[in-house]
Amino acid sequence: MAREINLVPDIKNEMIKTLKLRNFIFFLCIIIASASVAVTFIFGVIVGGQSIAINGKTELLQNLSSKLNSYSDLNEFLTIKDQVGNIASITENKTLTSRTFNILSALIPTGPDTIQISELKISLEEDAPVYTFDAQANAGQAPYIDYNVLDSFKKSMAYMRYDYGNYVDKDGNTIPAYCMIEKDPSGVYFLDPESKGMYAYWTIFAEGCNNFSEEELKTPSKDDNKDNKDNKDDAQNTQNSQEENINNTTTNNNTENLTSIAGYDLEDYEGTKVVRVWRTPQASWYKVNPKVTDPYMNENGEISNVAHFESKCIKYNIVIKNKVVTKIDDTTNSCNLVLGDTDDDRIQILESSNGRDASEQLVLRFSASLTLAPEVYDFNNAHLIAVAPSKRRNVTDSYVQLQSIFGERAKDCQEGDTACNGGSN
Repeated sequence: MAREINLVPDIKNEMIKTLKLRNFIFFLCIIIASASVAVTFIFGVIVGGQSIAINGKTELLQNLSSKLNSYSDLNEFLTIKDQVGNIASITENKTLTSRTFNILSALIPTGPDTIQISELKISLEEDAPVYTFDAQANAGQAPYIDYNVLDSFKKSMAYMRYDYGNYVDKDGNTIPAYCMIEKDPSGVYFLDPESKGMYAYWTIFAEGCNNFSEEELKTPSKDDNKDNKDNKDDAQNTQNSQEENINNTTTNNNTENLTSIAGYDLEDYEGTKVVRVWRTPQASWYKVNPKVTDPYMNENGEISNVAHFESKCIKYNIVIKNKVVTKIDDTTNSCNLVLGDTDDDRIQILESSNGRDASEQLVLRFSASLTLAPEVYDFNNAHLIAVAPSKRRNVTDSYVQLQSIFGERAKDCQEGDTACNGGSN
């Protein structure tokens, strides 16, 4: 039996193990150092490449900048570009201060009890527009100085309303605002003398003001269809000729011979073919048994099959007796023109005193302030009008008719003028 005898001392074994560990650590150090060198080299390549790329882009940008700055119209171009980019936000925040005249013609009474403004200040700095004005009240009859006029004016603020919305065609599509003519050349809204209803004109053939199909453009007028009824052949030839003529004249913007188009009756206004669109509903629109294509308004004031005005404030209701419309009620108006919960909140009378106007007539001078609904000057609220407290719409928005609203400031009572100084208030 063979036996192995370990003649190596224990100290020798420990030394051999230590040498192996040293060699292994040395080997790891060599590998780590090599990896570090490789990583450093890679990073160096990347950094160097980035520096080269950055230098190249910098040089390119400098060349482009030099070329751009060499343009003589650069400043004008940048200004126009900036303005075009801001059109949307400018339009969104645009205010129409021209509506002031419309509002004043509804606010200020011009009947026997008159009020004239001598100075008006409009502040648009707050969330809602504020009117501050000096005025004079005249009762129109002796004793002229009458606080009832001012008191009535103050109480009328609770009944002031405004209305806005969109004109729509018979299919309910919004008609662009630039396609509508709402006032005559003197600035007065169109008002029918019989029904007292308001209306506007739709410039139906203007660019961008209709979306007619080719078939609708070929639709002959009502009067043309009546020609030569008794002669079928002649009627057919006439209709074909008219259809071709209508198509050609419409294409050439020559519409002077048309009396209707696409189901709309045409009128002549200022040398232009237009369609009358009612702002206030008409009693004739209510029918017990309407045809599918007839203009129609139901008991709740909902309108269809006719171009009309869709109000954002007024809800119409009709009163029917014996199947006949006796009244169209427009009292449901949710848009208050003057803000405030009480008479004193709606209009603040800052001061009042007796005085004499330019014709030496006794009047009551006063200063007042009131706050309007913020929506009244908003550009996005189209076709806005003020509604007077007598439940009639304001239709006196013309510079000629508004002259009576403004007047020279009344003079202070002079010493010795007992009628002015001693009047009972």
